[in-house]
Amino acid sequence: MIFETFPVGRLQCNCSIVGDETTREAMVIDPGDNIPDILARLAKHKLTLKQIIITHGHIDHVGGALQLKRITGAPVLMNEKDMELLEIMDVQAGWLGMTPPEVAPPDMSADDGMVVGIANHAAQVIYTPGHTQGSICLHFAPEKLLIAGDTLFAGSVGRTDLPGGNSAQILASIHNRLLVLPEETRVIPGHGYETSIGEERERNPFLQGV
Repeated sequence: MIFETFPVGRLQCNCSIVGDETTREAMVIDPGDNIPDILARLAKHKLTLKQIIITHGHIDHVGGALQLKRITGAPVLMNEKDMELLEIMDVQAGWLGMTPPEVAPPDMSADDGMVVGIANHAAQVIYTPGHTQGSICLHFAPEKLLIAGDTLFAGSVGRTDLPGGNSAQILASIHNRLLVLPEETRVIPGHGYETSIGEERERNPFLQGV
């Protein structure tokens, strides 16, 4: 498995590339910005992009998806419940003082339980509303890897003060959908450092006594 995570854009969103050494196929998760860098990394590994997955509809995660799709032809998947966030991309850009990126509806909704990605390294979609109403995580069970978007962070949880956020809902999503995963599962959050399910179960202050 080829796996790279690197920050993109002003808010340093963690973008991930998952590739297969044999088929040279790849998926990209959360291409929020810096599309030339993403393309260069794909080319370095001689990978062909087959799928683009968006964990939620905030500008820093979805901002470069349409551009990447136009260059590579890869379809974009995002949970349909975050369509409302795409429709206010100009408002989102205004929060950051940015020019709004061009966006479009996803080619398919990434729904709970769906298997996505590439054949030899597929992931299961885990629906985790709370940060937004369409937030998802991606669980690569054989690799013991979770791409958590902005639902779970090292020592923290996703903010819920933006449109679609719900604090009770995000805590329920984390406890009921994520903390039940094996403790050794690596967690790649939407921003910042990686952690593990066991570490967050034991030490995350937002998840204690809830």
